Amino acid sequence: MKNVFTQKLIKWHENQNKRIMPWKGEKDAYRIWISEIILQQTRVEQGLSYYENFIQSFPTLGSLALAEDEMVFKLWEGLGYYSRCRNLIHSARHIHYNLGGKFPEKYDDLLQLKGIGPYTAAAISSFAYGLPHAVVDGNVFRVLSRVRGDFTAIDTTLGKQHYNEIAHCALDRRNTGEYNQAIMDFGATVCKPMLPLCTVCILNNDCKAFAEGWVNQLPVKEKRIIRKNRYLDYFVFTSGKTVLVKNREHKDIWQNLNEFYLYETEKESAWNAQTIQRFLQEQLGVEVYTVKKISDSYAQQLTHQNIKGRFIVIDLKTVPKSLTHFKSMAVESFAMLAFPKFINMFLDDYPLFGAEKDLDLL
Repeated sequence: MKNVFTQKLIKWHENQNKRIMPWKGEKDAYRIWISEIILQQTRVEQGLSYYENFIQSFPTLGSLALAEDEMVFKLWEGLGYYSRCRNLIHSARHIHYNLGGKFPEKYDDLLQLKGIGPYTAAAISSFAYGLPHAVVDGNVFRVLSRVRGDFTAIDTTLGKQHYNEIAHCALDRRNTGEYNQAIMDFGATVCKPMLPLCTVCILNNDCKAFAEGWVNQLPVKEKRIIRKNRYLDYFVFTSGKTVLVKNREHKDIWQNLNEFYLYETEKESAWNAQTIQRFLQEQLGVEVYTVKKISDSYAQQLTHQNIKGRFIVIDLKTVPKSLTHFKSMAVESFAMLAFPKFINMFLDDYPLFGAEKDLDLL
């Protein structure tokens, strides 16, 4: 497969690849690492501004390693998959404090860093150091599967091993970075998941899927994602011009981000003046309060979870003992906290301490 396939991709990359991204051609391992971690589970269009903000705020690995967690999470806010951010902080500090600030060069050494798997290690080692390691992401899976007419499932252990072997065989070892960039960009702009540009594709004479009419059937995935429904209702407790906030410390979605008082149930709850009163008195011992708002329902779809819930804004005269483990955040610092997208959707509609607006009061 290597000769014609690889040559055509390199030629396409040199003459026709118009995909412009600020990290293309980058040789700085730190910047390549940042771009690859941001682009995991993130579209390029969305990741671009995050990458630019990260590099502006943390131009060097040392500056990231020395930054406060809250500041890093605030910049990450909205990208989701927050374990990526936690791993980024952990690995930056490991390199800074334990490796003398020198980014690892060898593929196997890169794999030892938290949050770096085979794909990211291959990207860094090939783009920064020119080492012969093929990147295999969703774009590469798709190109290889279609050109070969290969119905091997891409989401199984054997399937991943199968396509990794094919990718390494096709790798141009003299121009590893250029080849890896070429096949990824080709998959993103020509051999697209939906409506691929088959009629103008430089590989259509060599593509078995095109010849056999299999393009829309490939690549094959064996596993089907089953999404879990979760109902998260948040009580937003305010007292004067402060709000009660806590950090999500347990291992779950949105770990290390901030949230309000959470009430999670297996089924959707119905909130009204009576149910709120019973909940506040029986669960929290709150007697004196004012209900400021019961929001409409909000929803967010994660990879394996459907999140749905409401926000109940409650103004307290005093903070009861049952809520003393929350932080009482002043107006000035509230806007700097990192929240998950689900909560930010509500805050965008109801800026707690922003401009005055009409409220839907009970």
